[in-house]
This record gives sequence, structure tokens and C-alpha cells, in this order.
Amino acid sequence: MSDDSRLVQRLHKRDQDALTELYTRYQPLVHSMAMSVLKNEALAEEVTQDIFLRLWQTPDKWDPTKGQLSSWLLTVARYTAIDRLRHEQRRPTLEAKPLEQFHELLGDSATPDTRPQDGQYDDGMLMRKLIPRLPKDQKQVIFLAFFRGMTHSDIAEHLNLPLGTVKSRIRLGMEKLKQEWLSENKHEKHD
Repeated sequence: MSDDSRLVQRLHKRDQDALTELYTRYQPLVHSMAMSVLKNEALAEEVTQDIFLRLWQTPDKWDPTKGQLSSWLLTVARYTAIDRLRHEQRRPTLEAKPLEQFHELLGDSATPDTRPQDGQYDDGMLMRKLIPRLPKDQKQVIFLAFFRGMTHSDIAEHLNLPLGTVKSRIRLGMEKLKQEWLSENKHEKHD
């Protein structure tokens, strides 16, 4: 039995000294792999910590008959770093907004010369009026998708729901918003 195998066996018994020894031995290797993928020190450090936490929580994931621990750690680090990179690239970038827009969001009345003149303001106000009409479950997933920028998978994980349920709720909510939008616009044209 290799030294790594003995240390992983000790992890099964919740031996923190074994984890410390494995961390000391392989942290530079794992961190280097994460850094080569992410090109960001803070993210690489987070991925490295995640890898060793995963090893601590589920030491039986490594099968010594299929390869060395170092190879397994490098593979897990690479895939974890790629997943993290994809997640970071999906996150919406925050743009600076004029102060007037924050007043509108808070319900403060904007002066006429600060309002957009292209209809966006009216559309935004109508949407603020329509979203509360949605059922709670549809409103929740639409908020997370469109205002928090979360993917369907992220929402499913965040709410602990099946992916199909999240997609259905978004689709139903969007259909209801469309119907409400058309109905409101029809009423406004007749007024």
C-alpha cells in the first residue's frame, strides 16, 4: 500500500493530520493547475481549497487501482477550474447606471428631463406592474434568471429543484407576462 493510500485511509477515519500532510504535499501541484486554467490567484486559491475539501468529505472518490492520487487531484483540479471559469464568464457584468435610474427603482419620481424619451421608461414601468401578477414560483425563477443573471442550471441548484421544473416555470411565466403585456398595451391604445 502506497503512502498516499495510507493517508487517504486515515481520511476515512477523519484524521485531520492526514489531510494536512496531503495538503502540504499536493497543494502546490493543484494550485498550479488551477492557476494555469483560471489566470486569477483568488479563484485558483478557492478551487484549490474546494479540491481538498472534496477529498476530505469524500475520500473514497479516489480509486488507487485506477491511478496515482496526484493524477486524480490534477484531473479534478482541471475540471473544477474549467467549471469555475465557465461560471465566472456567465456572470453578468455590472454596468454603471445613472443615479436617476436608482430613484426610479426606489419609487421616487424622476423629473421629466431625466426620463428616457424612447419608451423604455414606460416599458420598464409596465413590466414592474406586470411581474407581481405572476404566481410566486414563476416570479422567483424569472427574477433569478433575468435580474440576477443565473442560468437555468444555477437556479435549479439554488432552489433545489429539477432542471425541467425551472425551465417550465420560466416558460409559463414568460407566456403569462406576454399575455399580460399584450392585454395592457391593447387597453392603453383604447384609452
